[in-house]
Amino acid sequence: MLFELLILFVAGFFGGVLNAIAGGGSFITFPALMFVGVPPISANATNTFSACAGYMSGTYALRKDIRQDRKNLIRLILISFIGGIAGAVLLLRTPEEVFLEAVPWLLLFATILFIFGGRLNSALKSLSGAHKHASAVGGFLLMLLLFGVCLYGGFFNAGLGIITLSYLALAGYTNINTMNGIKLLVSSCVSLIAIVLFIIDGVIDWYSGTIVLIGTLAGGYYAAHYSRQLPQQWVRNFVIFASCGITAYFFYDVYG
Repeated sequence: MLFELLILFVAGFFGGVLNAIAGGGSFITFPALMFVGVPPISANATNTFSACAGYMSGTYALRKDIRQDRKNLIRLILISFIGGIAGAVLLLRTPEEVFLEAVPWLLLFATILFIFGGRLNSALKSLSGAHKHASAVGGFLLMLLLFGVCLYGGFFNAGLGIITLSYLALAGYTNINTMNGIKLLVSSCVSLIAIVLFIIDGVIDWYSGTIVLIGTLAGGYYAAHYSRQLPQQWVRNFVIFASCGITAYFFYDVYG
C-alpha cells in the first residue's frame, strides 16, 4: 500500500511539473494509475479527475486574458460541455477490452501531437492568416472541429491541451496568452462535465486519484517557483522520450 502511494504521489508530482513547464503530464500519471492496478477505463476517468484542478487553477490565473474574447466564451463553453458529455458517454459505453486495445493508439496520437504540435500550430496560424474572412460554412466546420476536440477530451484526456491549441490557431487566434487561457477554460469545462458523469457511473478511484492530485498540485507549485532554472527544451525532450517509451510499452503489452 505504501509503495503504491509513493508511486502515485511521485507520478503526480512529476506530472504536475511537466504540465507546468512543457505539458504532457498525463504520459506519467495515466500509466502510473494502471501500474498500481486501476482498470483502464477507471484509470482514464481518475486521471481526468486528477488533472482538472490544474486546469481550473490555470484558468483562474489567466482569467483576464480569457476575457479578451468575451464574444465567443459562451459558445466555447457550451460546445465544451456538449463535447465533454459525448466523449465521457462514449468512454463509459466502451467495453474494457476494447478501450485497452485502443490505449496504445490513443497514446501514439497524443505523442505525435506533442512532438509536432508546435509546427502544426504555426502552419495553422499561417493558414488562418491567409483566410481571415471565413464563410458561414467555415464557421460551422470550426464548431464541428471544436466539438470533436472536446469529444476526444471527454474520452481520453491526454493531449487535449495540444489539440485545443491547434484548433485555436486554425480559428484565427494569435495572442498566445489568450490562447493558453481559452485552452485551459475548454479543458476545465470538458473535464468537469466528464467527471460528473464518471461520478454518477462510479468509475473514479478516489483514493488513487486524490494521491495523484496532491502530487500534481505539489509538482505544479514547485515548478512555478523553479521552472525558470530548467531549459524547457530539456524538459520537452524528456517528455518525448518518456511518451515514446510508454507508448511502445503499451503496444508490446497489448499486442505483443
